[in-house]
Amino acid sequence: MIRYFANHPTAANLMMLILLVMGIIALPEMKRETFPEFTARSVQITTAYPGASAEEIEEGICRKLEDAFDGMNNIDELRCEAREGIAIAVADMREGEDAKSFLDDLKSAVDEIDSFPELVETPTVSELNRTDQVVSIAITGPMQPNHLKAYCEGVKQRLLSHGGIPQIEINGFSDHQISIEIPTATLRQYGLSAASIANTIRNQNIDTPIGTLMGDEQELLLRFSEQRRTPEEYAELRVIAGNSGAELRLGDIATITDTFADDNNQIAFNGNRACLLSITKSRSQDTLTVYDAVERALEKERATKPATVEFHLTQDMSSVVRERLSLLVSNGIQGLVLVAATLWLFFGARFSFWVAMGLPVSFLAAFFFMQAFGLSINMISMVALLVALGLLMDDAIVLAENIAAHRARGKSPLQAAIDGTKQVAPGVFSSFLTSISVFGPLAFLSGQMGAVLKVIPMVLIITLAVSLIEAFLILPSHLNHSLSHHDPSESPMRRRFERWLAHVREDWVGALVDRAIAWRYFTLGLVVALFLITIGLTSSGILKFQGFPSIEGDQIEARILLPQGTPLDKTEAVVNEIERAALALNDSFREQQPQQVDIVENSIVRYGLNSDANESGPHLATVSLDLLSTETRNGSIPKLLNRWRELSQLPPEVINVSFKEPTRGPAGKPIEIRLQGNDLDQLKGASLELQTWLAAYRGLSDVSDDMRPGKPELRLRLKPGALNLGLDANTIATQLRAAYFGITATEIQVGIESYEVDISLSEQDRNQISDLSRFTIISATGIAVPLESVVTIEQDRGYARIQHVDGQRSVTVQANLDTRLNNSTEILSHTKKVFLPQLSQQFPQVEVVFQGESKENAKTGDSVLRAVVVGILGIFVILSFQFKSYREPLLVMAIIPMAVIGSFWGHLLMGLTLSMPSIIGLVSLSGIAVNDSILLVTFIKENIRQGMAPLEAAAQASRARFRAVLLTSATTIAGLLPILTETSMQAQILIPLVASIAFGLVATTLMVLFLVPSLYGILHDLNWTREVEPLEGKSDSEANR
Repeated sequence: MIRYFANHPTAANLMMLILLVMGIIALPEMKRETFPEFTARSVQITTAYPGASAEEIEEGICRKLEDAFDGMNNIDELRCEAREGIAIAVADMREGEDAKSFLDDLKSAVDEIDSFPELVETPTVSELNRTDQVVSIAITGPMQPNHLKAYCEGVKQRLLSHGGIPQIEINGFSDHQISIEIPTATLRQYGLSAASIANTIRNQNIDTPIGTLMGDEQELLLRFSEQRRTPEEYAELRVIAGNSGAELRLGDIATITDTFADDNNQIAFNGNRACLLSITKSRSQDTLTVYDAVERALEKERATKPATVEFHLTQDMSSVVRERLSLLVSNGIQGLVLVAATLWLFFGARFSFWVAMGLPVSFLAAFFFMQAFGLSINMISMVALLVALGLLMDDAIVLAENIAAHRARGKSPLQAAIDGTKQVAPGVFSSFLTSISVFGPLAFLSGQMGAVLKVIPMVLIITLAVSLIEAFLILPSHLNHSLSHHDPSESPMRRRFERWLAHVREDWVGALVDRAIAWRYFTLGLVVALFLITIGLTSSGILKFQGFPSIEGDQIEARILLPQGTPLDKTEAVVNEIERAALALNDSFREQQPQQVDIVENSIVRYGLNSDANESGPHLATVSLDLLSTETRNGSIPKLLNRWRELSQLPPEVINVSFKEPTRGPAGKPIEIRLQGNDLDQLKGASLELQTWLAAYRGLSDVSDDMRPGKPELRLRLKPGALNLGLDANTIATQLRAAYFGITATEIQVGIESYEVDISLSEQDRNQISDLSRFTIISATGIAVPLESVVTIEQDRGYARIQHVDGQRSVTVQANLDTRLNNSTEILSHTKKVFLPQLSQQFPQVEVVFQGESKENAKTGDSVLRAVVVGILGIFVILSFQFKSYREPLLVMAIIPMAVIGSFWGHLLMGLTLSMPSIIGLVSLSGIAVNDSILLVTFIKENIRQGMAPLEAAAQASRARFRAVLLTSATTIAGLLPILTETSMQAQILIPLVASIAFGLVATTLMVLFLVPSLYGILHDLNWTREVEPLEGKSDSEANR
């Protein structure tokens, strides 16, 4: 095949054209996003029980779900959260199970439960599919909330009709309802109850088909149409009709309004009531395409909107995707230019052009296969392509350099291309297989972090496989024609460079290699000592570790938590203080910004929301600030958060305000510790002790747990003798629930919205404990019985939220971390070693489990370790097969630990923290490092075959491979250099991975040239090298076949 393609006048060009066209066709179809998608592994079961407390939800729903799922062996972890009015259970699937079967099994188990409390609504079971935020549209204007919502509904429908916008959710309003409130005195006056009025409405408010009628000429449909849709229509509904013809209408006794079920969910944008259209995309859609569709549709909306209505784009995540991909593309282009310049320096213009052409050919063909396998263009896949930028050159450079060497011996261009390729083909193919051995297992990493990072080996394997085709079948043909038209040694500058390179090879490198071989045991001892010192950098804490590098975005938040039962007006007062502090924050940073612009662009307040609290109600709020982009602003996120916290003067009743950046990326929270047990008091006590311990660490802030007191409760119990009056517990509870919680009489459709018609006591009659005492119960005989005569009332207070994990109660303690001041790995390690033994003695029934970033690190770290072991075994098998020896592969593989030296010291030099991307880069480097080592050992054995003594063969092989080793390392580092020196905040996630490869490559380049020959000498001393049969009377061409 090599000879055929090298000699054929069109085959190589046609192959190249096919690969280019495949990529050009596939590239526009690839979706773009921030992080790669990963399969949903969790199912959520949501069950509403309106009005129930957390304890009632725990016993009535969570326990029943746990019993139903008991014995299902495809569940990895089951969490159930009980809070007022709702239970949310999440089941995580074990890795390797089928997602559809998992969902079906859970649905079947839920359907079989028949012991839920009577008022529990039907559970909904759904996959927790990932949806990515694209952008939000804030709509403000001087109109009533119900009119604003109606306008936003219209905008939503028009945007969706434009096409290209997949999902829009309206935020800022709860469900619409028609509220009917009746004074207690009126109910007493007419002997009515909320339940009886609900029945009256239900019976009179119908719209139903009742049959057909055959008319004289055609069939007629019969329909009874008595449905009401507006407050005015409900006001005319007859509640009582007397024999005399007198009627009592609903409007005579009730206040009827078109309102929202819960107005605590409102949103304010820059101080004005707003609705927020949140536009998201599914895993299969392109972020930038969706954003462009939003821009086009919004342009039409702006042309027809009322003058008083304003549209604002906010929470724009597409800009993050665009900026990061643009950054990677620009760095990739710079890297390509540097690679081409390096090649030109070694080979000359024409020769280096065809070597460099392997990059666009391999990349475009790789895009085709990436698209076929469902991979997207994202930060991680682009990093893989950046790494490949240097790696792809390895095979091409080895071939090109060897072809040039054969041409220099006087062979014809065609014969040089064929012989040069065939000589190194086994080594190049072995290098490819060793790379697959290393990268392949990394494609099966565990955990969410692993699901994201495993894209790197997948892309690298695809790209390397395509590059092998280009190197063996296309490149020799092009170099054949290049050598026929141009001799790169003719250039005066090239001759000077070659002379200088020869001087370095012989006088510097050669001399050092000779000394390293002569003092081979000292060389080995020196390298081992350096390796042990390097490992000591981590164990001593000089070089720190974190799971995933911090990624700065363009938003910060203040998440507000007050005690359960706090009214909305008190929450608004805290929000006003937080917003005042935000204005002061903007003023204090304005002068540092370019042209002194505002660093805070917008503020959004969302009442009833706090992502940390996992609760709902008027005691919660989140204030979000849109900031200048990371590339424009002066001021890091930690500085802004600390200053905002300092400027906020919070009242003492506030439980917690957490100032943080919304979580992005696959890693969990830096500090998240779960306490598990059965006794809530023990769990709370252990949590308080743990919070006190964590609060003492520098850099930790907003330490809190998720176990807080709920709303005060009044517990009613039946008095003896109540049954004598014809009143049982269910009768009393039903009437009280209808009066105080409200009862849904019916549900109607108004346009595209569904309205509930709810009946309750008027608000002024259900605000005081005294109102409850005066409440009367209507008996079965119609007698009004005072409530206090049939029940006792006791005060109590439970918990706002009770969390279960695998059937056990749990409390989660979490904190924010300033990574400039401390390291989560060190904090958790110290806590585990020093504090947890004390905690276990004090609370022996409480189990401690590390969650968040620590859990993800453990999951992914374990799978990385397994991948490394499998990869090293794979390398050993391949090399053992190639060298026909069990010992010589160890010589090649000895270079792998040496990559650690360059990587760790490179991190220290650049002030970086080790992270999981660093480890992935280091593991990837092990596949690269052995490539030069394989070819060097091959050349040593070739020299021995030519009749050289083993030590001389090692020294000469190192000299002979110096140029190729230097060139492959130089091109790889040149390709990575732009991203390594990038100052952009967007690049901070990429730099650790690139630093591992670049600095590790510097170390392995030196180790290959000096350590491998020394180790070969030591193996020879021990008589552990395989005997090589000398060549006698064979030409180079024959020997290389």
